[in-house]
Amino acid sequence: MMAARDTALITGASSGIGEALALVYAQHQYNLILVARNESKLETLAAQLRKTHGIDVTIKLCDLSIADNVNALCQSLLADNRQIDVLVNNAGMVAHGAFATIPVEEHQRIVQLNVFATTTMLAYFLPPMLKRGSGRVLNIASLGAFQPLPSVASYAASKAFVLSLTESLAEEVRGSGVSVTAVCPGLTKTNMVANAQKKSAALQKIPDFVMGDANTVAQKAFHACHNGKALTVPGIRNIIASIVSRATPKWLVRRVTGFVGRATLSQS
Repeated sequence: MMAARDTALITGASSGIGEALALVYAQHQYNLILVARNESKLETLAAQLRKTHGIDVTIKLCDLSIADNVNALCQSLLADNRQIDVLVNNAGMVAHGAFATIPVEEHQRIVQLNVFATTTMLAYFLPPMLKRGSGRVLNIASLGAFQPLPSVASYAASKAFVLSLTESLAEEVRGSGVSVTAVCPGLTKTNMVANAQKKSAALQKIPDFVMGDANTVAQKAFHACHNGKALTVPGIRNIIASIVSRATPKWLVRRVTGFVGRATLSQS
């Protein structure tokens, strides 16, 4: 008799790092619950994973930037008695530009998706993990979580929240059988970054070799999560950047990132 497979719930699964994580978890024979807004992409991905890996894949269409949707999704999964063995909070968004020029609604969506949705998903699914003494959480933060980033201020602040929350929870649950991991990738070739580049001439000048690969990030994130690490930064350049950022006086970090941020805005 085949042993029951664990289930991973992955948000933002229709493209980029989320799609790459779905592929990794499928390769490791996890059943999947994939959450995103794009129905056609989710259907195509789900069909591919079912055929290739013989796993069960459930898709959930949901705009997680709307608070009521997040609550409804979590409550429906709990009502269906779906055990979530791995929670992957990957869905996120960024807006590039001077803070004062970005519409209020855009800032609100960033906070709702990057902060509220992540926190709410944790609040629903972490308690059952702790009750049964097993489970893993993987939160996708960003290299931007380590320092202020003028020109993407709301995004960087939201990812700093994700990183801080993750590190706090990793210690809270230590010894419980549950682990909480943050992965902090640098610039990665994803639709989110590509859309930001369309609006900034400076971002368009970033060479491809500087940007990470979503599949590599997903592999490193999977192994960090399943080794119970609280934090991982994929890529040697990103590791160095994160260390330098934490070791450098904050006033100097602000000056440097401010200079770079203003330069990108002037070329937008």
